[in-house]
Amino acid sequence: MPKYPQLSERAQHLLKVLVERYIGEGQPVGSRALARETGLNLSPATIRNIMADLEDIGLVTSPHTSAGRMPTVTGYRFFVDTLLTIKPLQQEIVHQLRQELSTQEDPQDLIDAASRALSEITHMAGLVMLPRRESVAFKHIEFIPLSEQRLLVILVTNEQEVHNKIIHTSRQFSAADLQAAANFLNSTYGGKDLSAIRESLFNDLQEMRNRLSQEIIDAAEFADLAIKERGKRRKPFVLTGEFNLMDFADLANMERLRSLFEAFHQKEDLVHLLDRCLETPGVKIFIGEESGYRALDQCSLVTASYSMNGETVGVLGVIGPTRMAYERVIPLVDVTAKLLGAALNQKSLSPS
Repeated sequence: MPKYPQLSERAQHLLKVLVERYIGEGQPVGSRALARETGLNLSPATIRNIMADLEDIGLVTSPHTSAGRMPTVTGYRFFVDTLLTIKPLQQEIVHQLRQELSTQEDPQDLIDAASRALSEITHMAGLVMLPRRESVAFKHIEFIPLSEQRLLVILVTNEQEVHNKIIHTSRQFSAADLQAAANFLNSTYGGKDLSAIRESLFNDLQEMRNRLSQEIIDAAEFADLAIKERGKRRKPFVLTGEFNLMDFADLANMERLRSLFEAFHQKEDLVHLLDRCLETPGVKIFIGEESGYRALDQCSLVTASYSMNGETVGVLGVIGPTRMAYERVIPLVDVTAKLLGAALNQKSLSPS
């Protein structure tokens, strides 16, 4: 936790009320409004002095001289770390989450449902990283000839995932050639980790050229292509409800939105951010520029990691404006992560 300046109890109380009111209304909060709401029996002049002190230490700011104050990123961080009162998640929301996840049979559908639920409940963007397993093994491959010089490649992993890919070849292959290639590849690479197979294929092809037919060599190269395409097509995360962010006045700037949606499209920055969240279990919160990415300067990201068989394999979360209801979003993200991990565990233990 960052080191914060010492604040008196009444200064903390005033800051808490200011942040909560600003989150609720989105307008700078004036001294008279604080005087009415804090219940501290302080004059507006005394409150103005305390606000000036909070501004000097960087916890609040004023958009212009005559306006009230609003929290800075540091102010939000102080609020979240020391003043926030987390509200228990309503049981009907927990029930809704359980119901939506329990009706999904496929792991990918579970991921999609979790992202969709986070977005629908918060009216912000829901984000779920796909599970990253230490080892995903090649189980089986088939080549099916289609019309002319096209093949259907069917790749099966040890997680019972089936990936189909149509590839174009330089010539037409017979069904017998393709069966021989599949038999060779299945016997040679079955059970091996996918991440190592491409390198192994490249090295083994040099030996294959000396003792195998060109047909099998070509088919092995097609397998390399299929595995490579599988990795490229596998989405790093599922993002739902990003257009909800256009409804927030804080983000309603075309240049800001363009930058934000470009980051969603490119994915790389978000993947790096999610990787950082994977490093430690539990809830993590990035507020504004804390993320280190300019596109997210006006946003907050609340994440929680989820686990399968005791291993942390991914994170999920909510992206919204810095002016988000943290007391509701944090428990929602935390509970969703636990429910998603439990549901994925159940699917992985179910007979295939």
